[in-house]
Amino acid sequence: MLDDNLKTQLAAYLQRLRQPVEIVASLDQANAPAASSEMRELLDEVAALSPLISVRHDGVAQRRPAFTISRAGHGMGVSFAAIPMGHEFTSLVLALLQAGGHPPKLEQEVIDQIRALEGDFAFETYMSLTCHNCPDLVQALNLMAVLHPRIRHVAIDGGLFKAEVEARRIMAVPTVYLNGQPFGSGRMEIGEILAKIDTGAAARDARKLAAKEPFDVLIIGGGPAGAAAAVYAARKGIRTGLVAERVGGQTLDTLGIENFISVLETEGPKFAAALEAHARRYDVDIIGGQRVESLEPAPFSGGLAQVTLANGAQLSGKTVILSTGARWRNVNVPGEQQYRNKGVAYCPHCDGPLYKGKRVAVIGGGNSGVEAAIDLAGVVAHVTLIEFAEQLKADAVLVRKLRSLPNVTVLTAAQTLEIAGDGQKVTGLRYKDRASGAEHAIDLAGVFVQIGLVPNTEWLKGTVELSKYGEIVVDGKGATNVAGVFAAGDATTTPYKQIIIAAGEGARAALSAFDHLIRHSTDIAAAEKLAA
Repeated sequence: MLDDNLKTQLAAYLQRLRQPVEIVASLDQANAPAASSEMRELLDEVAALSPLISVRHDGVAQRRPAFTISRAGHGMGVSFAAIPMGHEFTSLVLALLQAGGHPPKLEQEVIDQIRALEGDFAFETYMSLTCHNCPDLVQALNLMAVLHPRIRHVAIDGGLFKAEVEARRIMAVPTVYLNGQPFGSGRMEIGEILAKIDTGAAARDARKLAAKEPFDVLIIGGGPAGAAAAVYAARKGIRTGLVAERVGGQTLDTLGIENFISVLETEGPKFAAALEAHARRYDVDIIGGQRVESLEPAPFSGGLAQVTLANGAQLSGKTVILSTGARWRNVNVPGEQQYRNKGVAYCPHCDGPLYKGKRVAVIGGGNSGVEAAIDLAGVVAHVTLIEFAEQLKADAVLVRKLRSLPNVTVLTAAQTLEIAGDGQKVTGLRYKDRASGAEHAIDLAGVFVQIGLVPNTEWLKGTVELSKYGEIVVDGKGATNVAGVFAAGDATTTPYKQIIIAAGEGARAALSAFDHLIRHSTDIAAAEKLAA
C-alpha cells in the first residue's frame, strides 16, 4: 500500500519515537471487507517500520473499521475511523510521533492550558481525505487527546461512513461534534478550539495582551501581505507585532499554488505555515486567534494608535499596517445563509466528495468557478455552472476544458434567484434567464458559490477612507488618508488580487511605515515622554 519511497521517509520519521506505541484495529470483514483489508494492510506496513510500534486487530470499537493509537499502557483517546491517506497521512504520522513521546511544536503555556481543562470531552470530526482544511483540525484534536487523558477524538472519513453522514445531515467538512452535539465546522486551530471549551481563556488572554508594550509597527492581518510586512519591519530592527484571526489568511483555504515565483508548486496550508515560520524567525510577536474590532488612530503626529480586540484587550502601535484580506463573496439570495454548510458550500476540494453521485451547481464563471466545476465533474453526477454575465470570464484554456466535459451544463446570462431546501438541506436552485425573463428551477443536492471576494473592512468604516467597493484607499506608498496608518493586500484598492502582489504590497507598506517612524522620531519620543 505504501510505496518504497514513502516507507523510507516514514521509517526515518519513526526513529523519533521515544516510547512504545500500540495500535488497535477494529475491523469489519463482514460488512466492509475492502476497507478493513486496506486498513489492516496499512497498519501492518506502518508497524513493520519501527520496533516501537505494535498492532493488534482484535479491537471492539462500535464504529468499524477504525483504529486507535496510544502510548503503550496509557489508553490515549486518538482514533481514526478512516484509512488516513491523502491529506490525512500527515495526521497519522504526527499521532504516532506524539503518542510515542516526540514533543509537539506548541508553546508550553498552551500545553499547560490543555492539561488544565476540567471535564470530559469526546470529539468527533467528519472529514474527507481530499480536504486540505481538515488536517489542521484533526491534528489539533489528536494532540489534545494525547495531552489530556479525558479528551477523546475520532477522525471519521465521511466517504467511508456515508450512512452516518446522511443521518447527521453533514453537508460540509470538517464538521465537529463534542459530546454528541454540534461543535463547529470549517477550519479551526487549537487556539480557537480552546477558546470555545475553556471559559476563562478570553479573560486570561485579554489581561496578558493588555500588558504588552507599544509596538513600533502593529500589523492587523496574517496573510501574505501581513507576513511580508512583518518580515520587512522586523528586519529593520523595530518592535513588530502581528495580530490576526488566522495566520495564513486566505492561503489556508487554497488548495494549489503554482504562480508564486520561485515556488514551482505547493499547497495553501504549507504556504501558510511557511509564512508564519518566516515571520517567527525574526522574532515577530504573533498574536493569533484574535479578532480586531476597532482602530483609533493616533490623536496627533507621533502619538500611539489604539487597536481594540474582541476580548476587550487593547494593543497600541506607533504605526499600523492594515492587511485584513478578503473573504468569499455571498450571492445574497434567499436560502444561502439558511443552508450554509447544509448544501451551500464554498470549497469544492473540501466538500466535493460529500456529493459523490449527486447533482450540484456552481455559481460563478470566473477562473475559480470554472476550476470548481471541472474538479466537481470528476466526482459528482452532474454540474450546472451558472454565470450572470453573457459569457464566461475564465481563461480560455479552462473554458475549453469545461465545455469538453459530458456531465456539465453551462448557463450564461442567468441570475440566481433562490437556493431552495426542505428545512434541513438544499434541494434545488431557482434562476432567471436574463434574455427571456423566464424563471427555471433545478433539482440539486448542493450549491458551490465562487463569485469572487469582498474585503474585510466593515469595521474600518469612518476610520480610514474606503472605496465604493469597501477597499482601503492607498497611495503609491501604501499609505491611507490617516497619518501613520498603512494598508496592503486584497483589502486595498491595489488591482489584481494575487498572493505575490499582496506580499509585495506588504513589504512596501512596512518600508513606508519605517520611513514614517524615522521622519517622526522626535514627535514619537516626545509623545512617549508625555505618556510616561
